[in-house]
Amino acid sequence: MLLVISVLFIAINAMADIALPSLIGDNMVLQQNTKVKIWGWSDPAEVIAITPSWSNRTDTITADHNAKWAVYINTPKAGGPYSITISGSGGHKLVLQNIMVGEVWFCSGQSNMEASYNYLGIKEVGRDALVGNNPNIRFCKVRKTTANYPQDNCMTKWEVCDSTSIREISAVAYYFARKLNKDLNVPIGIIQSAWGGTAIEPWISADIIKSNPIYKASSEMQKAYPWWPCEPGSAYNAMVAPVTHYTIAGAIWYQGESNTAFPSAYRSLLSTMIAEWRKDWNKEFPFYYVQIAPFKNYAKDSAAFLREAQIQCLTNKNAGMVVVSDLVDNVTDIHPQNKHDVGYRLANLALFKTYNQANIAWKCPTYQKMEINQNKLIVYFDSDIMIAGKKVDELFIAGADKVFYPANATVEGNKLIVSGKKVKAPASVRYSFSNQAIGNLFSVEKLPVSPFRTDNWSK
Repeated sequence: MLLVISVLFIAINAMADIALPSLIGDNMVLQQNTKVKIWGWSDPAEVIAITPSWSNRTDTITADHNAKWAVYINTPKAGGPYSITISGSGGHKLVLQNIMVGEVWFCSGQSNMEASYNYLGIKEVGRDALVGNNPNIRFCKVRKTTANYPQDNCMTKWEVCDSTSIREISAVAYYFARKLNKDLNVPIGIIQSAWGGTAIEPWISADIIKSNPIYKASSEMQKAYPWWPCEPGSAYNAMVAPVTHYTIAGAIWYQGESNTAFPSAYRSLLSTMIAEWRKDWNKEFPFYYVQIAPFKNYAKDSAAFLREAQIQCLTNKNAGMVVVSDLVDNVTDIHPQNKHDVGYRLANLALFKTYNQANIAWKCPTYQKMEINQNKLIVYFDSDIMIAGKKVDELFIAGADKVFYPANATVEGNKLIVSGKKVKAPASVRYSFSNQAIGNLFSVEKLPVSPFRTDNWSK
């Protein structure tokens, strides 16, 4: 009997402990100059006091009947390290140590976002790991898992960037963080929530996917594999929903390869995902993404149409896209090794558009409109362009018969003037519009022009 009472006493006391989600802990980075949410669990009706060392101000909150509590605290400008003391009226106390305040970014997608030194052997990360110690960069990697309903917690922990942790984190996210840290001179926190092979549908809530016939059809085209989920909402519930409580500056996204089977749905799917995430975070945060890279083994031209859908998503407010076609040296590998420049290009987008830094090379030119001038087509871009070489590669022209022939072109500022000997009455231009094409049109800052077509033909 005494043993039973003792065990019961221990269980009751264990229940009275203050519990925190895995995102709230030692080594974390909190978003600067704002209100951030600190939340957790304790006994119902227990009074929780939270005191950050940067202000020594104490905020209190009483746990509700579900044993949950949450409080918002003001953060200062970037700095640290700090501590946060969390005390309960039941006598329990936690002290979180080595906390930094800076800029926090959510990094998600499939394998090209997940790719790390340990995951795909990214060689440059292996070299950088030897000198990679930087206490002003912190990572947390959300463990891959799924759920049928949105969760309050996920499995992760914050780590300081060092020669060990750098090998585990997304290479794109690491180089993104390194560039921001260097140029902004503030601590950077990276929350990685990525899963190789996943289509976009698992990252959007299931109700949204199942209530839209086009989304549902796209989801049903996803093949089931042992290595990643294909069910709508499964990754969203377990790997996004818990993070939406955590205050972030913005998100970066590298995904789309697994949606090439149904590219016509992707523009709407990605726009829907952006809108849902912003609603859940209650913030219209910047969303920057990577256009999928050239790769030979997709179904015919399906990647070209997917890239086109990604371009169309630039109509979303506060969105931006980087083109990476020039960073590929092997079109038979869906995982290009150069993640350094991908991360840096995303960082430059953020530096210009989010942090208002001048003199940043950030814009990958995109097609705007076309005019017919007798036997020539004049193609306009949103910035000036240049040819890297004597002629434009991967450029084709067609008449009303929709038969494409190699084209010639000259550049005048933001205009590409295109003609072809075999097409006397041109109707359309296509540039790098295939799965694996690598073109040679660039901005004057040497960022690649996004692949494009001027027609809307079905093939």
